[in-house]
Amino acid sequence: MNRYIPLILTGVLLNAAAQLALKKGMSTIGHFQFSMENILPIAYRVALNPFVIAGLACYVISVVVWLMVLSRVEVSYAYPLLSVGYIVTAFAGKYFFDEALTPVRWAGIIVICLGVYLITRSAA
Repeated sequence: MNRYIPLILTGVLLNAAAQLALKKGMSTIGHFQFSMENILPIAYRVALNPFVIAGLACYVISVVVWLMVLSRVEVSYAYPLLSVGYIVTAFAGKYFFDEALTPVRWAGIIVICLGVYLITRSAA
Protein backbone atom coordinates (compact mmCIF):
# COMPACT_ATOMS: atom_id res chain seq x y z
CA MET A 1 0.00 0.00 0.00
CA ASN A 2 2.88 2.36 0.64
CA ARG A 3 3.52 2.43 -3.11
CA TYR A 4 0.31 4.44 -3.45
CA ILE A 5 1.43 7.20 -1.09
CA PRO A 6 2.43 9.49 -4.02
CA LEU A 7 -1.08 9.13 -5.47
CA ILE A 8 -2.66 9.72 -2.06
CA LEU A 9 -0.48 12.78 -1.45
CA THR A 10 -1.39 14.15 -4.87
CA GLY A 11 -5.06 14.05 -3.87
CA VAL A 12 -4.30 15.55 -0.47
CA LEU A 13 -2.19 18.38 -1.92
CA LEU A 14 -4.83 19.17 -4.54
CA ASN A 15 -7.40 19.37 -1.76
CA ALA A 16 -5.14 21.68 0.26
CA ALA A 17 -4.49 23.82 -2.83
CA ALA A 18 -8.25 24.09 -3.31
CA GLN A 19 -8.70 25.37 0.24
CA LEU A 20 -5.92 27.93 -0.17
CA ALA A 21 -7.24 29.16 -3.51
CA LEU A 22 -10.76 29.48 -2.10
CA LYS A 23 -9.39 31.40 0.90
CA LYS A 24 -7.51 33.79 -1.39
CA GLY A 25 -10.57 34.25 -3.57
CA MET A 26 -12.85 34.97 -0.66
CA SER A 27 -10.25 37.30 0.86
CA THR A 28 -10.36 39.39 -2.30
CA ILE A 29 -14.16 39.48 -2.13
CA GLY A 30 -14.17 40.33 1.56
CA HIS A 31 -16.72 39.98 4.32
CA PHE A 32 -20.33 40.01 3.24
CA GLN A 33 -23.77 39.46 4.70
CA PHE A 34 -26.21 36.90 3.38
CA SER A 35 -29.35 38.76 2.41
CA MET A 36 -31.81 38.71 -0.46
CA GLU A 37 -30.51 42.07 -1.73
CA ASN A 38 -26.92 41.00 -2.16
CA ILE A 39 -27.19 37.29 -2.96
CA LEU A 40 -26.97 37.79 -6.74
CA PRO A 41 -24.16 40.39 -6.72
CA ILE A 42 -22.09 38.27 -4.30
CA ALA A 43 -22.82 35.07 -6.24
CA TYR A 44 -21.68 36.82 -9.41
CA ARG A 45 -18.44 38.02 -7.79
CA VAL A 46 -17.76 34.57 -6.32
CA ALA A 47 -18.54 32.74 -9.57
CA LEU A 48 -16.20 34.97 -11.59
CA ASN A 49 -13.33 35.10 -9.11
CA PRO A 50 -10.32 33.35 -10.67
CA PHE A 51 -9.10 32.02 -7.32
CA VAL A 52 -12.50 30.51 -6.54
CA ILE A 53 -12.61 28.95 -10.01
CA ALA A 54 -9.09 27.55 -9.52
CA GLY A 55 -10.03 26.20 -6.10
CA LEU A 56 -13.09 24.45 -7.47
CA ALA A 57 -11.03 23.00 -10.33
CA CYS A 58 -8.53 21.63 -7.80
CA TYR A 59 -11.42 20.02 -5.92
CA VAL A 60 -12.73 18.34 -9.05
CA ILE A 61 -9.31 16.96 -9.93
CA SER A 62 -8.72 15.86 -6.32
CA VAL A 63 -12.00 13.89 -6.39
CA VAL A 64 -10.88 12.07 -9.55
CA VAL A 65 -7.52 11.29 -7.93
CA TRP A 66 -9.27 10.18 -4.72
CA LEU A 67 -11.48 7.79 -6.69
CA MET A 68 -8.30 6.26 -8.11
CA VAL A 69 -6.91 5.94 -4.59
CA LEU A 70 -10.04 4.26 -3.28
CA SER A 71 -9.95 1.75 -6.11
CA ARG A 72 -6.45 0.70 -5.05
CA VAL A 73 -6.12 0.86 -1.25
CA GLU A 74 -8.13 0.24 1.88
CA VAL A 75 -10.18 3.24 2.98
CA SER A 76 -8.97 2.69 6.56
CA TYR A 77 -5.45 3.31 5.27
CA ALA A 78 -6.11 6.13 2.80
CA TYR A 79 -8.62 8.27 4.64
CA PRO A 80 -6.49 9.07 7.71
CA LEU A 81 -3.73 10.26 5.38
CA LEU A 82 -6.02 13.14 4.41
CA SER A 83 -4.90 14.68 7.69
CA VAL A 84 -1.62 15.58 5.97
CA GLY A 85 -3.71 18.32 4.38
CA TYR A 86 -4.12 19.91 7.83
CA ILE A 87 -0.37 20.16 8.14
CA VAL A 88 0.07 21.62 4.65
CA THR A 89 -2.69 24.18 5.10
CA ALA A 90 -1.40 25.23 8.53
CA PHE A 91 2.03 26.06 7.12
CA ALA A 92 0.59 27.58 3.94
CA GLY A 93 -1.82 29.68 6.01
CA LYS A 94 1.12 31.02 7.95
CA TYR A 95 3.19 31.67 4.83
CA PHE A 96 0.52 33.09 2.50
CA PHE A 97 -1.97 34.68 4.91
CA ASP A 98 0.18 35.39 7.99
CA GLU A 99 -2.06 33.20 10.15
CA ALA A 100 -0.93 32.26 13.65
CA LEU A 101 0.84 28.96 14.37
CA THR A 102 0.37 28.87 18.12
CA PRO A 103 1.95 26.28 20.42
CA VAL A 104 -1.36 24.41 20.55
CA ARG A 105 -1.46 24.24 16.74
CA TRP A 106 2.15 23.02 16.72
CA ALA A 107 1.18 20.29 19.19
CA GLY A 108 -1.70 19.29 16.94
CA ILE A 109 0.61 19.14 13.92
CA ILE A 110 3.01 16.90 15.83
CA VAL A 111 0.17 14.56 16.85
CA ILE A 112 -1.03 14.41 13.23
CA CYS A 113 2.50 13.61 12.02
CA LEU A 114 2.77 10.81 14.56
CA GLY A 115 -0.60 9.43 13.48
CA VAL A 116 0.34 9.51 9.79
CA TYR A 117 3.61 7.75 10.58
CA LEU A 118 1.82 5.00 12.50
CA ILE A 119 -0.73 4.49 9.72
CA THR A 120 1.90 4.20 7.02
CA ARG A 121 3.88 1.73 9.16
CA SER A 122 0.75 -0.44 9.53
CA ALA A 123 0.43 -1.04 5.78
CA ALA A 124 0.51 -4.65 4.71
